[in-house]
Amino acid sequence: MKYNKKTIEDIDVSGKKVLVRCDFNVPQDDDGNITDEGRIVGALPTIKYLKEHNAAVILCSHLGRPKGEFKMKYTLAPVAKRLSELLGCEVKMAADVIGPDADAKTAALKPGEVMLLENVRFHKEEEKNDPEFAKKLASYADIYVNDAFGTAHRAHATTAGVADYLPAVCGFLINKELEIIGGALESPKRPFVAVLGGSKVSDKIGVINNLLEKVDTLIIGGGMAYTFAKAQGGSIGKSLCEDDRLDYAREMIEKAKAKGVKFLLPTDTVVGDEFKPDTPSAVYPTMAIPEDKMGLDIGPETVKAYVEAVKGAGTVIWNGPMGVFEFEKFAVGTKAMAQALAESGAITIIGGGDSAAAVKQLGYGDKMTHISTGGGASLEFMEGLDLPGVACLEDK
Repeated sequence: MKYNKKTIEDIDVSGKKVLVRCDFNVPQDDDGNITDEGRIVGALPTIKYLKEHNAAVILCSHLGRPKGEFKMKYTLAPVAKRLSELLGCEVKMAADVIGPDADAKTAALKPGEVMLLENVRFHKEEEKNDPEFAKKLASYADIYVNDAFGTAHRAHATTAGVADYLPAVCGFLINKELEIIGGALESPKRPFVAVLGGSKVSDKIGVINNLLEKVDTLIIGGGMAYTFAKAQGGSIGKSLCEDDRLDYAREMIEKAKAKGVKFLLPTDTVVGDEFKPDTPSAVYPTMAIPEDKMGLDIGPETVKAYVEAVKGAGTVIWNGPMGVFEFEKFAVGTKAMAQALAESGAITIIGGGDSAAAVKQLGYGDKMTHISTGGGASLEFMEGLDLPGVACLEDK
């Protein structure tokens, strides 16, 4: 295994102060009400374990992009309130991160109690991974736990820096990601199928390259399919295309052939006149889209072929929608894939970001084996890159 890291179960936390980096970057409405508490709920098993094992728990997280300044709209106070309700005990909220209030509250914290520091990104030192800032945070605790997979691909003070000063292990959430995604990449149940969508080939270059070494079938959808179509001489009208990636697209098709990997591209496409939810639509062959039209979803023949390809799969990894799924009219391909995965009986892994949102929105969330909590992090993990927030933790 690339990552075989110690978890909170591998160390003695009793009577210790434990600094836990969570991902509480949750969406809120204009009144500060949390509209999706998935990330808070995801952190509960780690927090409960530490609390039950007599640790004094100091939680920290970022929220939004306050750019190193205190801004009331980015306060973590609503998170502390919701956490208190979910845990059934008071979660004390510090008014600062490394200031007098945090000093006093961390010093007074007793085993079994939980507190939350204010938004770590109120300090520009967080994203700069400033050693003094990390050292000061580390001085509050005896042990560091990273449970924020969503930011594990960033080397920030609270995701990596503090590990220089404290024994560092992972929480249950990161451990689950490493076991499930890592397990699929290392020794998948075959056939192993990867479904990649989204708008840009450039975002997925490393992922395609790495997965071609591992999968039996690679399925391409979304806006990036048109770069592949044009690379093979197709006419794609006004569809999205990265002209500087055409050689790369041809290279990947060749690589798939050489490796004996089935490389599936859309044969037909649902097109519209413009990028609008109610634009008139029609179906054309992907290689022959009229000049004044743009591809917005995979077509019915492609849907059939893709659904068929995941039917007999042992493992499926999916990252990126098949079309403009935020427009009802062009969500058909994405819905069909979500349903096919839900009914496939395969180990199904959804790689964060838009695909995770789509699957949940369509009501298939609980039918998937695993929905990753990290968009960028799960992509970089699938790319085979080192994640700084995981690399810094102690090996088993």
